[in-house]
Amino acid sequence: MCFSLEWVETLLIWIVIICAIIALLRLVLPWVFSAFGVAIPGIIIQAINIFIWAVVAILVIIFIFTLISCLLSMGGSLSLFPRHG
Repeated sequence: MCFSLEWVETLLIWIVIICAIIALLRLVLPWVFSAFGVAIPGIIIQAINIFIWAVVAILVIIFIFTLISCLLSMGGSLSLFPRHG
């Protein structure tokens, strides 16, 4: 079930959605702050961008380890010291 065609389709859809949300946030945040009359320095906008990408990186790490556990549950082995014999 981990690597079915439906799973890949759902994964690709979620990747597109996440990229679109990040692009919209990067586009809208400076405009929202300026609309409220708050003069936000560029460094704060950069800090918000860093925070957004840090959250994405954490989610990617969680996803990668979920894939590894899926592979291991399918009977695979990633042992550092494989048994011989």
